[in-house]
Amino acid sequence: MITSRQALVSKLALAATLTMGITSVQAETTLNVVGSWSGLELHRAFEKPFWSDALPAASNGGIAVNLTTHDQLGIPGGDVYNLLSEGLYDVGMTVMDYAVQDAPEMEALDLPMLSMDVATARAVAEAYMPIANKAAAKRFNSKVLAIVPYPQQVVFCRDPVANLADLEGRNIRASGRSTLEFLEAAGAVSLNIAFNEVPGALDRGVIDCAVTGSTSGYSSAWYEMADYLYTLPAGGWDYVVTAISLDAWNGLSSSEQATLEASIQTDFIDPAWANAEVDTEQGIACLTGNSECTRGEAANMTLVQPNAADIERSKKILEDTVLPNWSSRVDQDVIDQWNQLIGPIVNLTAQR
Repeated sequence: MITSRQALVSKLALAATLTMGITSVQAETTLNVVGSWSGLELHRAFEKPFWSDALPAASNGGIAVNLTTHDQLGIPGGDVYNLLSEGLYDVGMTVMDYAVQDAPEMEALDLPMLSMDVATARAVAEAYMPIANKAAAKRFNSKVLAIVPYPQQVVFCRDPVANLADLEGRNIRASGRSTLEFLEAAGAVSLNIAFNEVPGALDRGVIDCAVTGSTSGYSSAWYEMADYLYTLPAGGWDYVVTAISLDAWNGLSSSEQATLEASIQTDFIDPAWANAEVDTEQGIACLTGNSECTRGEAANMTLVQPNAADIERSKKILEDTVLPNWSSRVDQDVIDQWNQLIGPIVNLTAQR
């Protein structure tokens, strides 16, 4: 009888075989990479071009890559880093919110309402690297290579919504644990449903609303089941973290390490961040029928923007509930480091 682990190993072997034809036979090093959601813009426009083209070119063919994605392999997003730590592949990329049950230190990278604009979000992500690397090494025997965002996480609803109070009592799919806590503090009933299961759940009425990135929701046609787009950033930015196993990292030469770090900065991190604000705006435009939509045929969702009272109440929920809840899940050293590195950027202090 074939176990699920054996099946996964077989899928990884098949993926490597299928990509072997596009990797260089002269390559001194080959990295097996598992990327994030294959159908979303981040993978198509940034992950895939980097691993398939930019890195091999930057290394003059010295580093080849076998690339697939966790959904193509049938790996739950929350298992990507655990399987990375077991050595089933060399590099894993997934939404950090999927893995916070195993690495609570990483959760305060992306709390609802923490980073209200792209500049703040990037500053937080860059400042978080020491905390992220310590957690990755401890929890997953890995090193963080990159932190990049999906579009800002907004709320898709089937029925009319005018403000934050209208979410009270509704069943809402959250994009992570801290988003779940935020929505519950706002009076909603939060549910943990996989991204690819949301359209069916909305269609059947299992959930009333769901949180995801604007462009992600557009790419996945959530507008076919939801008519109202409430642009409160209730789910943060849903950062995707790229980690390489320490075994794979230590197996690279110093020049290969330098090439990888330099190339991932210029050919992946910088372009992905430069696109984040545009992607957010394009998602909203394409979902709501705005003439500025350039990604395809525009939908006709009703746009609902948060008012000043919504923003004020949301920030109070972050400060009084979400941040203290996270603080209770980590040790004092992590709290102190967060206060030193992140607190000054967002003007908040974490405490138990």
